[in-house]
Amino acid sequence: MSASSSNLESLITLLVPSTRVDSQLRRELVELCQEILTSHIGQKQEPDLAQVADVVKRRLLQLSPNGTSALKFTNLLSRLLDEPVLSRKEESIIFLQALASSSGPSTIRPTLPSLTRPPPFRSTATLVPTEATKPAPKGKSNAEILQEYRILKGYAHIPELLLLRDTLYLLQGISGKYVYFSLQEDDENKIVFADDAAYRIPPSTRTLIHRLSELGYLYTRVDNFVREREGTAGVGMIEQSLCHHLQTQLTEYYRLIAVLETQMGTHSDSDSATTETGLSLRRLDVWVNEWRLRMRMMSVCVEGAREAQGGALVNLIHSYTDNGDPFVRQFTDQLLEEVSRPFFATLHKWLFSGELYDPFSEFFVSVDAGMENMPHMHPSSLVGGISLSGDGGFNGASGDADDFSTIREGGLKLWQAKYQFRQDMLPMFVGEAFGKKIFSTGKSLNFIRYSCHDSDWVITREKMSTTGGILQYNDITGLERSIDAAYRVASHRLFEVFLDKFKLLDHLSALKNYLMLGHGDFSDQLMDALGPSLAKPANTLYRHNLTATLETAIRSSNAQNDGTDVLRRLDARMLEYSHGEIGWDVFTLEYKVDAPIDTVLDPDSMEKYLKLFRHLWQMKRIEIALNKGWMRVTGGARTFLRVPELEPEWHKIRLIMAEMVHFIKQMQAYCRLEVIECSWKILIEFLNKKEGDLDAMIEAHRSYLDRVVKKILLWNPKHGKEEHLLNQVKETFATILQFREATDNFYNHCLSEAARRDQELDAERGVYTGASTTSPLHSQELAGLLNRVKEYGTSFSDRAQVIVQHLTVHPDLDCRFLGIRLSFSDFYRTRKEQQLQQKV
Repeated sequence: MSASSSNLESLITLLVPSTRVDSQLRRELVELCQEILTSHIGQKQEPDLAQVADVVKRRLLQLSPNGTSALKFTNLLSRLLDEPVLSRKEESIIFLQALASSSGPSTIRPTLPSLTRPPPFRSTATLVPTEATKPAPKGKSNAEILQEYRILKGYAHIPELLLLRDTLYLLQGISGKYVYFSLQEDDENKIVFADDAAYRIPPSTRTLIHRLSELGYLYTRVDNFVREREGTAGVGMIEQSLCHHLQTQLTEYYRLIAVLETQMGTHSDSDSATTETGLSLRRLDVWVNEWRLRMRMMSVCVEGAREAQGGALVNLIHSYTDNGDPFVRQFTDQLLEEVSRPFFATLHKWLFSGELYDPFSEFFVSVDAGMENMPHMHPSSLVGGISLSGDGGFNGASGDADDFSTIREGGLKLWQAKYQFRQDMLPMFVGEAFGKKIFSTGKSLNFIRYSCHDSDWVITREKMSTTGGILQYNDITGLERSIDAAYRVASHRLFEVFLDKFKLLDHLSALKNYLMLGHGDFSDQLMDALGPSLAKPANTLYRHNLTATLETAIRSSNAQNDGTDVLRRLDARMLEYSHGEIGWDVFTLEYKVDAPIDTVLDPDSMEKYLKLFRHLWQMKRIEIALNKGWMRVTGGARTFLRVPELEPEWHKIRLIMAEMVHFIKQMQAYCRLEVIECSWKILIEFLNKKEGDLDAMIEAHRSYLDRVVKKILLWNPKHGKEEHLLNQVKETFATILQFREATDNFYNHCLSEAARRDQELDAERGVYTGASTTSPLHSQELAGLLNRVKEYGTSFSDRAQVIVQHLTVHPDLDCRFLGIRLSFSDFYRTRKEQQLQQKV
């Protein structure tokens, strides 16, 4: 016997147990297998298309003698040969011809594939049974012996067919005759077996039925959830989508139950329910194993859906995707694909249109109900707005400033408070970073449409729609790409609207030039025109006079070249004053903004601009006062030669005044060059990039303004000492003004004394120049004047020394550098050391 025959015999003996005792059958099967192995079955032959077409035509002529069908077949065949889609056209024609030649349609009944091996092939030759070929008689099996014993003792088991039918009922959540669910509320999930004296259920069968009944229990939970949600009002769209998918799964489950019942009915008339191809409890357990896993997953989702909704429910389902079981992961992905469709529909509308359609509060973006219908403002809709004068020049604001401030609050409040980001509703597959981008993109589009009244937003939406495809769960990479592209387009358009349409950069430049005194000629003209008026008591000033003076300063300086929209927003007014205050204490410039510019230039920012103006305006006042005082002192030096005994005092005054001029010049250079211009450069670079959303623009302006305010006002970050250095500077400014006043008094005394001495000299020469109107100043009065000058000069030096000491230990680097500039030659440190040596 060859090796192949030996292998075949071993394989047949293994697969067909009856050949172990029937040698004749084993030999026939070996021969048959050898014939199959040596045959040419399965070899491919090239089909003859012409012959097949001829056979089909002859058959069609038999069926339709008029030749219409044959002609139609010829036309269809020629068209088929011209089509490049099919590659195996000959095989297709042969297959269709074989179908047409086969018998009529047979009734196909849904069935389950068999789990048993097919019966062994037997030769068609008639085998004559002989004594040698007859199988040896076998005894009864253990199962038959056990069954006969049970019948003899009266311990018969319930037939498996009846238990199978009850199990199918259990799979549908219905109690059977012999196995049913407990009717008690506490044990409603318990399985009860009905035993009687005639029939019993073996323990192994009970265990198997109990395992199968789990599927019915899970089905009941899922079905009850779906029915409960169908009858409940206010169910969210994501939960509705979950119920729809669950109902689809239950429909497939019903189809499986129907197939199982059909399979059971096929063999219900047989003697035994456990035939070779019939349905049994163990086979039923195999068929429903996959559905048991499905039902478990659906039951878990159902329990989670009772306490979660919207994005939180999507998060819950998404958490099950992190599973090593391929079946669980695949099922969860399919479920999440269906459940997340309402979420992606809302996301698409928000991301590409700026519209929020979320009737059940399931999205991670929420709208403030109080601001949902808030009227959006535009510059043309301002009550008591700013209007140009008839000649197109400057004109103040008509209407109350308080009303204007109230309206101005709308832009920033609308941007920050109308829509809110809900972290708990954000799906995990989106991520917080992309969630913030989605939130910002939708807000930007909504703001462009309703607050900026941009008529070109439709073009922006078309650009955004073409950047990405359909938003869906199975394309997370495409989703991220679409979010990035939409964010860039919306942000770029928002910057264009603010910078080009509403001229944000022009307004920022106006605030820098007017409220930060960037226009030097304008500030000089305004100071010269308003100086005499501001020295008067505050209750004697009137706003229309201030406004007229402001317009004069604009027309007499290069500020007149600025746009009319900028100039009409500039206004002069007085702050609330108390008794005893003068115009310098209450005068301020104001720049008025409206929506949507007030989103960036919010009321808090405008308040900071006013603080900067008052500080810089006071510094400008000191500069002008020192310049005039220095010119007066140096210009009258020739006159003072007539009073030589006071020349040393004038020398000291010039030294102190030079120290004051150095102090104020360094302060101004620091504010202008080190702070304002450097900060302005950073802001302009950000605006030119046009990257980021409106929040980034607001934050960039706030950073710019906060940096300017903190450095110019010399704020200290330590709690309780924020304005300590600023108060020192203000006191120093007051000391300079007092020194200037004392110097003017001393200057007037010197002029009077010089004039008196000139008259005395004229009288000695015999020249009459008129009667002397001045009397010699007493030494006490002169000493008083000199003491005040010396006191204020010493006070300034001490205060300047304290300021420098504080600046050298200031946390800010620029402020420390200001201290170095004020005492670049260690002047104040040397003076301090000299004072310490004098004390010692």
